[in-house]
Amino acid sequence: MWPGSDRKWGQSRVRRRTTEDPMYAPARHDEITGIVNYLDQQLTAIRSAAFGLTEEQARQTPCRSALSIGGIIKHAAQGLRGAVPRLTSDVVERPLDAEAYAAYADGFVVRDDETVAGTIDDFDKARAELLALLTSIDPAADAMAPPAPWEGIVDARPIHARYYLLHLVEEYARHAGHADIVREQIDGVAVPALVLTLAGAPANDFFRPYEPAPGTLLA
Repeated sequence: MWPGSDRKWGQSRVRRRTTEDPMYAPARHDEITGIVNYLDQQLTAIRSAAFGLTEEQARQTPCRSALSIGGIIKHAAQGLRGAVPRLTSDVVERPLDAEAYAAYADGFVVRDDETVAGTIDDFDKARAELLALLTSIDPAADAMAPPAPWEGIVDARPIHARYYLLHLVEEYARHAGHADIVREQIDGVAVPALVLTLAGAPANDFFRPYEPAPGTLLA
């Protein structure tokens, strides 16, 4: 089990960014606080990529890949939910059958019976659950990494929690970059400007707030 309550890694120790903070500003924080804030910053970027898009636009795949903004957010939510059991138990197996492959592929597509708005709501819930859990994690705690056969690793291996926590930052930073590229292909708007706008940042020499059309996502 990874939570380090016996090490006094309680929620009061973690000073998280708020929706008014467009970035994780320099600070002298402890390790888990830094990890939580950097992860939260990447999740903010992924979510912000949908700001001002219509449902149709958020389903578009304007690059040569099959990635859409809605699909990236849905996949991110899927990963956030999957991180909870990884952080609360030793997961030593990873089934790779037809059902697992289908679930993985489905995670990148907003189906006809789903909405991007609903996907964002699901993302928000999964994000809040994971970030609340992370406040009780000791990065130095012992844990296990399940097999990663696509990397040639077929057995579970011992790690410190830190290894997986930093992987989460890496994973969502990658998807934040995907979302930025896809959004710029749709309407030329860069995600950092959307993050600043949603945070209520005033205009300055480097930034002008984005003005979404009424009725669009997150508007």
